[in-house]
Amino acid sequence: MTRSKKILLFAAVVLCFFAMAAWAAGSYAATLTGASTGATVTEIQRRLKSWGYYEGEIDGKYGQQTIDAVKYFQQKNGLPQTGTVDDATAEKIGVSLTGWTPSGGGTGSTDASSGDLYLLACCIYGEARGEPYKGQVAVGAVVLNRVKSASFPNTIAGVIYQPGAFSCVDDGQINLTPDETAMNAARDAMNGWDPTGGCVFYYNPEKTSNSFMHSLETVVTIGDHRFARES
Repeated sequence: MTRSKKILLFAAVVLCFFAMAAWAAGSYAATLTGASTGATVTEIQRRLKSWGYYEGEIDGKYGQQTIDAVKYFQQKNGLPQTGTVDDATAEKIGVSLTGWTPSGGGTGSTDASSGDLYLLACCIYGEARGEPYKGQVAVGAVVLNRVKSASFPNTIAGVIYQPGAFSCVDDGQINLTPDETAMNAARDAMNGWDPTGGCVFYYNPEKTSNSFMHSLETVVTIGDHRFARES
């Protein structure tokens, strides 16, 4: 074999190696399964535990308890119950499977930020479509005010998926595709517009008999919703 052929063969082997490595990395990024470990698994466990889905240790190891918790989360959110965190499940949990960083502290990735925006829009659309635009922004502001409050989870996904917190999660409307109005309302809320003045509760008095909600002092009424602060 000539020297030039040896060089070409070596180059081909190197390219093949890097191609396989890239494929393997992409495969890992696409899903998290029972063989996965690391910071993303830790964050998924933390979020699922704070929402009442996961009861095991937060150890960054994707074991059977994590698989079962993911299946439970998927069941409650209208996703295929695979126990594997794919892109759709990751979006609902509020994490990115590629280049993940926390989304609540100002250092989050663009993927995390856009995921939060879309999830907030889904919540607004599920909870408040048909309300005046200001009222839709107000619902988004309530979610963000809860993120800031020590009484609630400290992420947008954590607040929205906290068990029993929002009817749109319970009845599946969180899975509807938000319209442009809901997306714009989410952007305005995330950009700082808070028509509620810091409220963390809202309710429609015609649709709820919850005594706690009715006991709260109304700060402002927008459309069909009354908004209230923490007592």
